Amino acid sequence: MIFRRVAGPDGRAVRARIHDTAGPRWFAPGRPIRTVHGDASMFIGGVSALLLQSLHPLAMAAVAAHSGFRGDPWGRLQRTSAFLAVTTYGTAADAQAAVDRVRGIHERIRGRAPQGQRYHAADPHLLGWVHAAETESFLRAHERFGRDPLDADGYDAYVADTAVVAEALGVVDPPRDRRALGRRLAAYRPELRATPEAWAAARFLLVDPPLPLVVRPAYGILAANAVALLPPWARGLLRLPRVPLVEDLTVVPAGRLLTRTVRWAMAPGQAPERPPPAPS
Repeated sequence: MIFRRVAGPDGRAVRARIHDTAGPRWFAPGRPIRTVHGDASMFIGGVSALLLQSLHPLAMAAVAAHSGFRGDPWGRLQRTSAFLAVTTYGTAADAQAAVDRVRGIHERIRGRAPQGQRYHAADPHLLGWVHAAETESFLRAHERFGRDPLDADGYDAYVADTAVVAEALGVVDPPRDRRALGRRLAAYRPELRATPEAWAAARFLLVDPPLPLVVRPAYGILAANAVALLPPWARGLLRLPRVPLVEDLTVVPAGRLLTRTVRWAMAPGQAPERPPPAPS
């Protein structure tokens, strides 16, 4: 069920085509981007990225007006998942085709934020924010919850890998190591604030997601860990307080168990009746 929700009803066929089609790739086997994007920590990192990205008023206005994330959240997740999979693992031709489609969509998305400023989704500056926030969130999630965390050089190489995709999408001079990524995020800080649209998105993601009641507890663990990954300043803007003892003693350990379970459940050919044992 987890894989179907994220990848869509044809997810396994799409995954087979992405991985099995012959041809050169943007990223060779063993590259850090393949390690990070293939790990279950991406679930937590993805929600954290959405929360962080929402803090740029123009980026959030474009999402609120054009993305359809409320009306079709699973469809949006499936499209994002497919884009990440194709650009990370697919042939170079398929990766470029996926980028071209996204650039075409971005070119058409224009409007005016509720505060009055105009936005254009193809604006390299806005694309740079979305890229930096996403890269930081995926990196932090993998560092905390990944099965095989990378060393400092590995995470620098991950940032460099993501820069390849970012440039293809239209980002100008994306950061290529972790220190540069931190500087880029800091440079955006004066532009960031929590708008009513950002708070509404946070409520949707954290309080009222479109999920059956039976899976709400697991999603609650995921969401709590997505919040715990946010930088303190971002949590402050979104009014999401930190409770250190609760997070350190219960939230993060539960997140590690959840990612282990998701990792097991999404493994090809895994049977549903044998979940992994709880950590001793």
